[in-house]
Order: sequence, then structure tokens, then C-alpha cells
Amino acid sequence: MTALTGFVGRLAAKDAARDLDRTVSCRLTDLGQVVHGRLARGAVHDMTAVPEGPAVPKADIRLTMTSDDLLALTAGDLDFTPAWASGRVKLEAGLRDMLRLRSML
Repeated sequence: MTALTGFVGRLAAKDAARDLDRTVSCRLTDLGQVVHGRLARGAVHDMTAVPEGPAVPKADIRLTMTSDDLLALTAGDLDFTPAWASGRVKLEAGLRDMLRLRSML
């Protein structure tokens, strides 16, 4: 939870995210957990972890990765762009969100 809050928090602190108000989730494939919350007003809000399943609400911005990759991203040992390009990290969002996220990542 701390690693994801740190990663999303760094995104939220960028100027491009200042007026962003979106739900965000991260599916941790090796843990069977989905962490979801809200990215709003330049900060991360209400991050909670729930077991993966059909009851998990769909978020506007969805990340999928292993917990090890999340820790590496947070520590700065893994760069997002190459991880995304190689398929280690998956990002799903609407076109407008994707364009905004491109400048943030």
C-alpha cells in the first residue's frame, strides 16, 4: 500500500495532475489484490486493498503489475516507460487520460 501510494502520489504531485480527478486502481497479479482509490486535487485519496474479483469497481486509470515491479518503480530501480513497453506494467485508461498520463510519466 505504501509503495502504490508513493508511486501514484508522485504522479499526483505533477503540474499536469493538478486538476485531475480520476479513480485509479492497481491490480497486483502475484498477490491477487486490487488497490483502488482516487487521484484528485494533486493528491492520492482513500487507497484501499480488496481481493481481486468481480466486485472490484472499475477505475478510470488501471495499472496491472507484480508487487516486485511496483516496489522497483517506487524505489526508482525500474523506469515506467520501458516496463510498460515490455509488458511488465500494463496501463489502461481512456484516450484523454492516456494523453495526460503520457506527460506525467
